[in-house]
Amino acid sequence: MDVAPAAQRQLRRLPPLDAARARLPILALSRDPRPPGVARLADTDLPRARAGDMRVVYAVDDTERVVVVLRVARRGESTYRQVR
Repeated sequence: MDVAPAAQRQLRRLPPLDAARARLPILALSRDPRPPGVARLADTDLPRARAGDMRVVYAVDDTERVVVVLRVARRGESTYRQVR
């Protein structure tokens, strides 16, 4: 499991309750990178996991067996859309 610097900054800026809520699916991705209910981000091949109104956008590298968290943001935020 790897968290990109941008995602680390986004997690630090969240209120504590929202950050804790977003960390749960991030930790779960280390066990199962393709859990039920995960959808693809529109116009990309990047999966996104949902944690309340938060979205965790990530990439899976099957050859290296690594999950990289790219963005953590509320659904309507512009950073959520910039990943595309």
